[in-house]
Amino acid sequence: MDKILILDFGSQTTQLIGRRVRDLGVYAEIIPGDRSLEGVFPAEASGAGTHRLRGVILSGSPESVYTPQGPVPDRRIYESGLPLLGICYGLQRMTHDLGGCVEPLPEREYGGVGVRVRMPGKADCFPNREAALRFLAAFDPAIPLADIIAGNALAEDSGERTVTAWMSHGDTLTRLAPGFREYGTSLTGFPAAVLHEERPWFGVQFHPEATHCERGNEALAAFVFGVCGCTRGWSMEQYVEEIRASLPARVGDNPVLLLISGGVDSTVAAALLLTALKSAQVHLMYLDTGLMRKDETRIVAASLERLGARHLHIVRCEEEFLSALKGLTEPEAKRTVIGDLFITIQEREVSRLGLPDSCFLAQGTLYTDLIESGKGVGKKARLIKSHHNVGSPLVDAKRRAGRIIEPLDRLYKDEVRRLGRVLGVDEEIVRRHPFPGPGLAVRILGEVTKEKCGILREADAIFIEELKKRAAPAIDREGAYKQGSSLYDEIWQAFAVLLPIRSVGVAGDLRTYGWVLSLRAVASADGMTADVYPFPLKDLLEISTLITNTIKEIGRVTYDISSKPPATIEWE
Repeated sequence: MDKILILDFGSQTTQLIGRRVRDLGVYAEIIPGDRSLEGVFPAEASGAGTHRLRGVILSGSPESVYTPQGPVPDRRIYESGLPLLGICYGLQRMTHDLGGCVEPLPEREYGGVGVRVRMPGKADCFPNREAALRFLAAFDPAIPLADIIAGNALAEDSGERTVTAWMSHGDTLTRLAPGFREYGTSLTGFPAAVLHEERPWFGVQFHPEATHCERGNEALAAFVFGVCGCTRGWSMEQYVEEIRASLPARVGDNPVLLLISGGVDSTVAAALLLTALKSAQVHLMYLDTGLMRKDETRIVAASLERLGARHLHIVRCEEEFLSALKGLTEPEAKRTVIGDLFITIQEREVSRLGLPDSCFLAQGTLYTDLIESGKGVGKKARLIKSHHNVGSPLVDAKRRAGRIIEPLDRLYKDEVRRLGRVLGVDEEIVRRHPFPGPGLAVRILGEVTKEKCGILREADAIFIEELKKRAAPAIDREGAYKQGSSLYDEIWQAFAVLLPIRSVGVAGDLRTYGWVLSLRAVASADGMTADVYPFPLKDLLEISTLITNTIKEIGRVTYDISSKPPATIEWE
């Protein structure tokens, strides 16, 4: 099977590069960007081993190449003879390492920026010209993705194309390394796409992996297929087979305990464990924390029984969680307390159940949980927020001891949904919107109380049920007709947030002083970036009215119109 190697220099979207490559049907492996590559070249490059290494992608990074903190790749990548693609910091790294110059920009380039791409003319001759034409075909809107995947698409010999790329960098190339040519320039006047005259080395000063990058998938496909010559051979079915092969070898006959939240991630993780291991050794524990959605316990029990679970342990611990959260208002403090209490109760219940010390703890952790917690593949990722199954000191201790299994930790949410369908998980669960591990605690801003949980639970249930009832517009935002679906299915994630403020209102002839509720709904492909969902105003007004008429404690409803970035999807 062909493979693309990705060097992780700490970018928040490094794993997204790998996921895009896998979506194209090619296996991608991510390793720390500064790891020694001894033994990797030329053995894998020549086809030895399970995977044939066809090319290397150098990821972005929050660091700068001219500082001591900037991660440096093993020089063997430049001696391997393999095609290279530098993305953002990766391009700057190649430029700096090979004799060019990188300096700070006067102003950071961020978001959608136009890039003018020049195609080599017939008189523009150099040894790497054919590979260049294959790579630059990505930026010709007349060339479909299918042709690029076929590996034989070539850019026309002349002219320019302009695309809107997605940028996030504070440095730029002020002098190209010897042998490199500039074929893409941002409309702000800085190099945006370069290539080497003789070697199959390419670089872009933007993020083709980002959902909002025009022709981004085409750019990755042009490198993977047109330049590297990969053939498709990776699928979610193969991912299942790898887990089936590797997990029993690691676990042996030891029992495995999985903490279940009832959401997509933990349910799919349970299905994967039940597929890869003997059902008798899989224990599923659901903690009824009092911070869950309406009717969650009933729904969880029914779905897990349908998956064939033999050992389902439901623990009622609402009072413990609410007591531990009493007086806490800071988001990180709430997340840490919840994470610690999860493990504390789990350890207590394991002891009560008589499970041995050799028992493994499994979690439905996704890669987005890891990278936002600063725990990517390498050591350069920055902390955005802690997740209850990542940031807790107790979880860290178990991870260091090698007693944690996270079978979804290299997948994104949409990949998990696809995996769930492969494993036969109920469609109602697979299509469920994401729900945070800490539950309503991070959707109640400020102190968490039983009363607030009850108010938010009812409001959120009304919001979600209405989205499922209401039809989505028949015409999408690009003007194309689409088959009928519900608003719920059109939205990546929707939920209600209870704000720590009250607002004066009127009900009948009486003054009221009710809580303020914010509704949140976003469109996204992977959760790494997100747009505000453009609600039909009629639906938004009717849902707001229904909530305030039904729940007397809520006096005002607002709609959150912040995208990610700069905001995160969850408020805390």
